Amino acid sequence: MTLTVEISAHVLARLRAEAERRGVSIDVVIAELAETLPPESPSEERKLSFIGLGASTSGRRALDADDLLADGFGRD
Repeated sequence: MTLTVEISAHVLARLRAEAERRGVSIDVVIAELAETLPPESPSEERKLSFIGLGASTSGRRALDADDLLADGFGRD
């Protein structure tokens, strides 16, 4: 498929540099970037990029993480 897109010289230079760095053509770089776009329809399953989100019942907070690690939390 052929597609014509108007982009700035700066963007074209960045695409060329990335393609050269990877040893691929610009169309491969653009296709890979397009794969990172959100799905066309919201019915497609979303993969969440985080885990363990929820309420803590231990009273520990992320703010205390450095102190907990310094005290040896998580060590065998």
